[in-house]
Amino acid sequence: MGRFRRHMYEDYAHEFSTDESYNIAYRKVKRIKGFYSHLKVYLIVNAIIIISSLNSRGFIGNHFEIRNFREWEVYSTAFYWGIALAIHAFSVFGPDLFLNKEWEDKKIKKYMEKEAQNKNKWE
Repeated sequence: MGRFRRHMYEDYAHEFSTDESYNIAYRKVKRIKGFYSHLKVYLIVNAIIIISSLNSRGFIGNHFEIRNFREWEVYSTAFYWGIALAIHAFSVFGPDLFLNKEWEDKKIKKYMEKEAQNKNKWE
């Protein structure tokens, strides 16, 4: 945390710590930041792996060919790590796509109406 942000956080920590919506937003931002860090490392490492595989070059017959560029071992790390990255992305962004706040409000309202109907049935 930078000096300015740390100083600002220390000045307003008592206001932030009691606000539940701030705490929820803070955790969400931390999760998003963690995902973007994961994505950045994924791109850098896999770029290095793929570029390093380009160093194995040679002449085959009368034409020039990059030998390792078509081999599975070059892409296997990117593939499996990409699956893990997709799972991480879904854990950060996914639940809000389908089960967002509006959905929760609709379901709560629906069950409250259903409960009210059941209550009125016996009166």
